[in-house]
Amino acid sequence: MNRDFLYNEIAGRMAHQIRNGVFKAGDRLPSVRALCQEHGISMNTAKRVFVELEAQSLIDSRPQSGYYVSSLPYYRLPLPGVSKPSPIAKDREPEELISKVYANMGNDKLTLLSIGAPSGSLLPWPRLEREVAQAARGLKDGGTGYAPLQGSAQLRKMVAIRSLTWGGRLVDDDLITTNGGMDALSLALMALTKPGDTIAIESPCYPGILQLALSQGLKVLELPTHPTTGIEIEALKKAIPKIKVCLLIPNFNTPLGSCMPDEHKREVVSLLAAHNIPLIEDDVYGDLYYGTRRPKCCKSFDTEGDVIWCGSISKTLAPGYRVGWIAPGRYKAQVLKLKLVHAITSPSVTQEAVGNFLQTGRYEQHLRLLRRTLQDNCQHYMRTIAAHFPEGTKTSRPQGGLALWVELGKQADTTILYELALKKQISIAPGRMFTLQDQYQNCMRLCTGLPWTVELESKLKQLGRMAKLL
Repeated sequence: MNRDFLYNEIAGRMAHQIRNGVFKAGDRLPSVRALCQEHGISMNTAKRVFVELEAQSLIDSRPQSGYYVSSLPYYRLPLPGVSKPSPIAKDREPEELISKVYANMGNDKLTLLSIGAPSGSLLPWPRLEREVAQAARGLKDGGTGYAPLQGSAQLRKMVAIRSLTWGGRLVDDDLITTNGGMDALSLALMALTKPGDTIAIESPCYPGILQLALSQGLKVLELPTHPTTGIEIEALKKAIPKIKVCLLIPNFNTPLGSCMPDEHKREVVSLLAAHNIPLIEDDVYGDLYYGTRRPKCCKSFDTEGDVIWCGSISKTLAPGYRVGWIAPGRYKAQVLKLKLVHAITSPSVTQEAVGNFLQTGRYEQHLRLLRRTLQDNCQHYMRTIAAHFPEGTKTSRPQGGLALWVELGKQADTTILYELALKKQISIAPGRMFTLQDQYQNCMRLCTGLPWTVELESKLKQLGRMAKLL
């Protein structure tokens, strides 16, 4: 039997059973391995069955746990399809739109659904204030002098220890501190590329990465990306001859919130290593998982030092502190040289304060609360969208992170919706921001990092009513 027909047939039977109550809401489904044994199919075919059921909003995947029947199978919205960017590198940056949206950052008069960071009310800033004061007292000259080029030893030690949670084997000397996550990505790109080189990224992609690449004179090749499992590996294979570097956000990328399965991460690392192509891994969202365990990083499958792992606390603890880090693998010497040229060093007080905060264990306590809030928020958003947005609206199904990708009907233009919403004190991120190509005009990203309140629910309902007018 044709493999495509077979997986559709099995998915159809299981969908029928779910809709007719054979499987109840919350029931755990057979594992991928059990499905293989029961039907005599390959692992890949079994996985395609579950991907299809997820696309129909009938099941949810829970990292390290399995697949479960959705608790709201008839109220949740369909999943967007795999993105289809052009296979030709393009560079039409929506600069004016990006500038306009990010000009709203910090405006307390707006409901900032456009900015991908947690609200200050969800962050432990009183405790952080005390850590900063204590760090200043503990550092020589109150932290007014230059820190070592490689950065705070305390912070690097704690980041290395925490790498064990995602299968890392880092030690403090593997790490270099940076002025936030974007600084880490910038140093990595400068170390690995020259103007005119082509880098491969997910599509849609975080606007800051697009702007950073263009500012360094790079060409950008956007890869087809599944909203649940990340980049399509077959598309990456075809792109290999064209690219110098691959830059990915494998864990809960923005704006889709997709998370690459471990076997995909392993395959990507192996594929790129075989062609001597470095992978820059942006892992700023990895700690914001909704499941029971943190997902692995591509870096955990790296044996040659070709994966440059970047992280920060900007999405989890303190965006304004600009504390980040990079594990540059075999490119450490180049990155250190670039840091010296472009920054000399990093602020010592905030780095030391964050390192101390990580050591106390309070970071893990904070993350547990934040993850629970973000997961609840995501469900609130989807329920409200299902009830108040136009018929046919689709949403991503993030299993972590801060973003929800919303796809309206093909006739909709979210740049127009942005202008309408701004008049109602609502700021959204139109889909065109997340690509260099003419696509995603009917999409938008909504940040789920705001406290869920009656007012926020009202704003989402307003947004839905405006979307119906497009």
